[in-house]
Amino acid sequence: MLLMSYVEMNRAKRKDAWFLDSGCSNHICGDITMFSEIDDSFRQLVSLENNTRMNVISKWSVKLLLNGIDHVVFEVYYVPELMNNLLSIG
Repeated sequence: MLLMSYVEMNRAKRKDAWFLDSGCSNHICGDITMFSEIDDSFRQLVSLENNTRMNVISKWSVKLLLNGIDHVVFEVYYVPELMNNLLSIG
C-alpha cells in the first residue's frame, strides 16, 4: 500500500498517520492526544469492514498540521482500540 510506504520512508509514527478511506462513514482516531477537546457524553459502536465492532468513547475535533497549515477535522470519533487513524472521504 502506498501510504504505508510513505510512513516507513519518512519514519512517521503510525499514530501520526491518517489514511483516506472511501468506505469509512466517519472520521476515526485511536490516539486521544490528537483531540483538542473531548465530548465524554457521546457513545456509539462502529463496525469495521471485517465485521468487527469497536466502542466509540467520545467525539470531537482534531487539529492536523499539513504543509505548515493547521486544519481542523470536526466530528472525529475516538476509538481507543483502533491502530490506524481514518479520514472518511466517502
